[in-house]
Amino acid sequence: MKPSGIRKFFDIAAQMDNVISLSVGEPDFQTPWNVRQAAITSLEKGKTKYTANAGIAELRTAISRNIEKNTGVKYCDKDEIIVTVGGSEGIDIAIRTLIENGDEVLIVEPCFVCYAPIVSLCGGVPVTLRTTAETQFRLTPEMLREKITDRTKLLILPFPNNPTGAVMERKDLEAIADVIRDTNILILSDEIYSSLTYGSKHCSIIEIEGMKERTIFVDGFSKAYAMTGWRLGYVAGPQPIIKQMLKIHQYGIMSSPTVSQYAAIEALENCDDDIAKMRDEYDIRRRWLVKALNDIGLTCFEPRGAFYVFPSIKSTGLSSEEFCERLLYEHNVAVVPGNAFGDCGEGYIRISYAYSLKHIMTAIERIKEFLADLDKQKKGNG
Repeated sequence: MKPSGIRKFFDIAAQMDNVISLSVGEPDFQTPWNVRQAAITSLEKGKTKYTANAGIAELRTAISRNIEKNTGVKYCDKDEIIVTVGGSEGIDIAIRTLIENGDEVLIVEPCFVCYAPIVSLCGGVPVTLRTTAETQFRLTPEMLREKITDRTKLLILPFPNNPTGAVMERKDLEAIADVIRDTNILILSDEIYSSLTYGSKHCSIIEIEGMKERTIFVDGFSKAYAMTGWRLGYVAGPQPIIKQMLKIHQYGIMSSPTVSQYAAIEALENCDDDIAKMRDEYDIRRRWLVKALNDIGLTCFEPRGAFYVFPSIKSTGLSSEEFCERLLYEHNVAVVPGNAFGDCGEGYIRISYAYSLKHIMTAIERIKEFLADLDKQKKGNG
């Protein structure tokens, strides 16, 4: 198992001076004050004991209401929802519940780094569905059909996507559902960036007819509410599957952090305006950054979700790793090589715009200087 390609460059940058890091997907906003105040109040009231394994009942009710408000789909707060330690734990216990030795898991790539390693740990076989800029990094039904076998157990859908920022619209999901309906394949839908879409409302696979019954829905508080350090997420799904996932959660975790759960209730009930403000700011950064990258010669697909861009660096003749290492050591900018998110990410880099516009602008100037240096070196060698 390889170490995370995301953390590698972040850790190196943390030990250097004058580095601008655009490598980690962590909002630069503070957690909204009312959320922090709710946590403080819970501590002052001495609410520091274990909670129910599945989470505080009031929080599960708020989660159920929030999912229904956003998707129109209702989950029972008593036995179809678990509060987890981040969306990451939700992904982990879902895969561990479902996958046995030899089961094949279809993973849409490029994607977040954790899916394939967890599948392998469970004895499963990761099967890559390679998306490209030509299809706007979306999964197509043709790609899906080509990879399905009689051993396929699970499809992981990571949209809005990290690292590409790609989204799946309703028509795209309906086409995927048409393929899945005649199979026994389950779906793990990682929708941690569902609140961060630009120009259109996010559509979840659970909104498509017949898909809720076979989907484990994962979301959380880290990205939308700027609550990365609170380590809180949740899963929702069919009761028989959730019942088994809860066993793993009980033995491995017991319960999610109590203070974070009380904060999350406040976030769900009173922070829609905060999400909108942060999303508007991300959108400003997104549009500026995409134009700037294209202007300096790094062709960039326009992302419509999350807070990442995924420009091509193929024109430089460098591999993703070489580009990122040289950019870091020669011009003090940390970004992530595209191949950290799967082999099909080679030739790309991921830049996070969950940082201030000032930081982003300075980083672009340094990248521009780096490209000019590369061009001089090419001419000199020629």
